[in-house]
Amino acid sequence: MFMEKFSLKGLAGIVTGGGQGIGRVYCHAFAEAGADVVVAEMNAETGKETSEQVRATGRKCVFVETDVRDRRSVEHMVDESLKAFGKMDFLMNNVGLARVCPAVDISEEQWRSVFDVNLNGMFFCCQAVGRHMINRKMGSIINVSSVSDRIANHGRAHLSYNVSKAGVRHLTTVLACEWAEHNVRVNGIAPGFVATEQARRALADASYGDKVVPWIPMQRPGEPAELGPLAIFLASPASSYMTGTTVVIDGGYTCW
Repeated sequence: MFMEKFSLKGLAGIVTGGGQGIGRVYCHAFAEAGADVVVAEMNAETGKETSEQVRATGRKCVFVETDVRDRRSVEHMVDESLKAFGKMDFLMNNVGLARVCPAVDISEEQWRSVFDVNLNGMFFCCQAVGRHMINRKMGSIINVSSVSDRIANHGRAHLSYNVSKAGVRHLTTVLACEWAEHNVRVNGIAPGFVATEQARRALADASYGDKVVPWIPMQRPGEPAELGPLAIFLASPASSYMTGTTVVIDGGYTCW
């Protein structure tokens, strides 16, 4: 009875930025739990590659070239998803952008580019998919934030990223309140240091990595695959009484 609640069998959902990195991990996690998946990705090569990998597991999967910064592109994503599966049970808002730059040197273009992806683009996706879910009176939206939505991140000049992720966290809270009456749940995931390709390069720099890793109580960065089970939980009926919550998964980094 209880374990059945974690199944995504018969469900269909979208993963933005699903063509690579942690987004690809989410696609495989949802498929393994039984869901059909839409890979929404700007990079056609990696998007098609991920969709082929998922189909090879026996699940249905389509790739939709998507630029979340563009409302028309997001609407196209929704139309193609409905054409493929007839519904959207969950949305994984994963796509994100970070720029390392001291606050006094951030250009207007750099600032706007981060917010266009991390906050504006995420809202466009929530809004477009949310309309469909509200009409169906059901659905789960998962917004990927970061521990940077609540801390300044020691030793990293990430102002635009941090502030945009704080916006994501509050976007999640407010949408959860507005849409709860429609049985649409909105939650978030706030990862700490996860060993993506980009993070591995940063941590390999001793001047940075040797300072950061000791601050993690578990003394290691997370593995991308460790985020998959949490995503399944938030997309599944197992979290049916959970909304407006952003779950931190950081090896204890924010506990100190």
